[in-house]
Amino acid sequence: MSITADASATVPSADDQRRPSPAVLIATLGTVGIVVSLMQTLVIPIIPLLPSLLNASAADASWVITAALLAGAVFTPISGRLGDMFGKRRVLLANLLMMIAGSVICGAFSSLVPEIIGRALQGAAIGAIPLGISIMRDELPAERVGSAMAIMSATLGVGGAVGLPAAAFIGQNADWHVLFWTAAGLGVLCAILVFVLVPESPVRTPSRFDFGGAVGLSIALLCLLIGITKGADWGWASPSILALFAISLLVFLGWGYFELRQRAPLVDLRVSARPRVLFTNLASIAVGFSLYAMSLSFPQLLMAPEGTGYGFGLTMVNAGLVLAPAGLVMMLLSPVSARLTAARGPKITLMLGAGVIAAGYLSAVVMMNGVWQIMLASIIVSGGVGLAYAAMPALIMGAVPITETAAANGLNSLMRSIGTSTSAAVMSVVLAHMTFAYAGHSLPSREGFHTTFFIAMSAAILAVALTACIPMGRKIEKAAI
Repeated sequence: MSITADASATVPSADDQRRPSPAVLIATLGTVGIVVSLMQTLVIPIIPLLPSLLNASAADASWVITAALLAGAVFTPISGRLGDMFGKRRVLLANLLMMIAGSVICGAFSSLVPEIIGRALQGAAIGAIPLGISIMRDELPAERVGSAMAIMSATLGVGGAVGLPAAAFIGQNADWHVLFWTAAGLGVLCAILVFVLVPESPVRTPSRFDFGGAVGLSIALLCLLIGITKGADWGWASPSILALFAISLLVFLGWGYFELRQRAPLVDLRVSARPRVLFTNLASIAVGFSLYAMSLSFPQLLMAPEGTGYGFGLTMVNAGLVLAPAGLVMMLLSPVSARLTAARGPKITLMLGAGVIAAGYLSAVVMMNGVWQIMLASIIVSGGVGLAYAAMPALIMGAVPITETAAANGLNSLMRSIGTSTSAAVMSVVLAHMTFAYAGHSLPSREGFHTTFFIAMSAAILAVALTACIPMGRKIEKAAI
């Protein structure tokens, strides 16, 4: 994948003549990003009901959640590479078609296996976000690229935050299948908008697809993420979990050796090992970890009974409404992040964003006595995430050839997914073990929530330290924005 941007890497298409205004392109791709990221929170309101709805055990029903996560992790880097090779718009449309198909399957059936298949197809569509970022870099004027990439990157968190109350409202007031039919309708709308308004990028990297690399990466990621997400259920020291981690490590090592010997690898490890790319991806894991801690702990805190001494007894809809402003703040701060990046560089912006996240969790520890305090903490955390997520594409794309932007952004999105997956496992273990008895039920304790906040704050501080290690050069930094 170490192919430079020369004449052979540029293949003009018929779409090259069709150029929408920058505002239309940004709005279209931003809408796609929000809709795709909605799939993350689509089923959260009905999680407690899934076993009865699907006539399955709680352990089996949890695969409806896990399937989307695993498919997103596997398909994101693959979609990016395919986009670089065959056209980003074409692969973006394919991602949306997978989301539509998955939504229709989930909406049409009420049994476990079809729901898992449908959710996997929905999760696979998350690769649309890094593809959208790369299309923006290829198509927009240089002065609009920074703010546009910031907006697109932030949609990964915005869609989840804004979608939670909407999904909760539908889940509580209509048949649960309506959630998926709504998702299918939104997917069709996005596909039409992309087909009509988004031109195909002329930047290509013609080569053979690395099937061996795709299979190896898929196996390694599946073993790793299944181990992370199922560790609490199966037991962290159980033979199954230990075997999954061992297989993942061995396959990753073999995959790395294989990729280094390919002329056109799925992931160019030599580029990925550049300090700027490497430390940005490591910081992305830490930021993703911090983000998901809020998504998991804040709703539980808001919905806990008032008799616990710390909870507020809100419904899922009301809890979602309390947290919805956080998603809007994330989007509003994206242009601010772009301006800060242009003025001070993406490294400073990423460090600032991670520092703001840490401050948000600290405020949650200090102020946990009112709904408005939790809302304020979520807004601060989301503001930091908005700054941090918006700076990552600028760092990545300033360090890779233009012919590899989709694949590089896909890998960066994968790092965020690994961070959120790890966070989900860690936070679930903490909240499941630091409990007390209330009205015959075991609920997380106040100390359990404090512990999750401290862990998330530590991850944000780690992100600051990792970002400080990113080397910056004047020439590269200018190219990034």
